[in-house]
Amino acid sequence: MLRRVNGTALIIAALVATLGAIAFPVWSYADRSSTGPANLAAGSVATQWGPLSAADRDLLVKVRLAGLWEIPAGQQAVERAPTEAIKEAGDHLIVGHTDLDKRVRSVAAQLGVELPNQPTDEQQGWLDELSAASGETYQRKFANLLRVSHGKVFAVIAQVRDSTRNSLVRQLATDSNQTVLDHITMLEATGLVDFDGIANGAASTATASPTGPPKPSGAAPPEPAPAGPSGDVSTTSRPSPGPPGEINTGRPEPQM
Repeated sequence: MLRRVNGTALIIAALVATLGAIAFPVWSYADRSSTGPANLAAGSVATQWGPLSAADRDLLVKVRLAGLWEIPAGQQAVERAPTEAIKEAGDHLIVGHTDLDKRVRSVAAQLGVELPNQPTDEQQGWLDELSAASGETYQRKFANLLRVSHGKVFAVIAQVRDSTRNSLVRQLATDSNQTVLDHITMLEATGLVDFDGIANGAASTATASPTGPPKPSGAAPPEPAPAGPSGDVSTTSRPSPGPPGEINTGRPEPQM
């Protein structure tokens, strides 16, 4: 009898341990400490335009910092004007970031976010590099330093535009997206952007193996069928992109 009781107790203990192991992840998720939703809630503040997250505030700072070094870089390009393409890219930097700076200062004032007044040490270092360079070296540094910088912030803007719950930040991200794409386009139009360098730089920081369709075999693939609505559908809108290489940055003046 004693042996039977001990065996039953062991079975019960094992069941309790198993149930505890199963329940622990559920309980810990319900607690949500150190989870994404908990971090989002902890980093957000309520505003009349929607919650303002840490990522939202980071975007405001990044937009402000971009103008603090790219406007001087653009002005230098216009004043030195080694080629018309460099001068035109510099012109777009000045106009675009002067406009975005008005917008980000307006949004930050409404949301109570403090903005920096000086570029970062890294950004100041880029300006110093440009100032010290000349000739072909200057042109390549200008095109590539600014193209890489715009490419990195482009991804940040897209992520915030997708996930923000704040309407002011959402509009600023939309405006920033247009401006940054315009600047990327103008910098690439100089013909000096090192795309191999950009691709290798991105690959060096990637953690996942590349995925996607298989490599081309060399044979012509079958032609895909065109995609479109079925039947006779009346539409009124037009494709948003303009002519190749042109980005529509027209928008209302910012409200200060």
